[in-house]
Amino acid sequence: MNYGLYALIIALVAWMLFKQFVPVKGMKNLNLQQFKSEYKGHKLVDVREGHEFKQGHIAGAVNIPLSQIERRLNEIPKEKPVYLYCRSGMRSKQAAKILSKNGYNQISQLNGGISVWDGPITKK
Repeated sequence: MNYGLYALIIALVAWMLFKQFVPVKGMKNLNLQQFKSEYKGHKLVDVREGHEFKQGHIAGAVNIPLSQIERRLNEIPKEKPVYLYCRSGMRSKQAAKILSKNGYNQISQLNGGISVWDGPITKK
């Protein structure tokens, strides 16, 4: 048995879990009520893929999928608050990491994503 290899694998898995759950600098995790009271009048970004967005999204949201966010940063103002959501909160957290690395510091995400949304849904 190569215990060094096992130790390396365990350390790698622990690091990946740590990176997954460490808070994103400049990002606020908002519950549904907080999100509803804050997002209106600000940039609202749905980071799900286009086909998910068409099935239903929060009114006023723009669709910038996580897979495209780095090349579409020019569509998101740095000097204003940005509100993100996805299906469950995982992709919006990844999007927040990208935004944070690119100088955004007023980022909020809907904790639980659109799956917790109880307001009106717009379909396209």
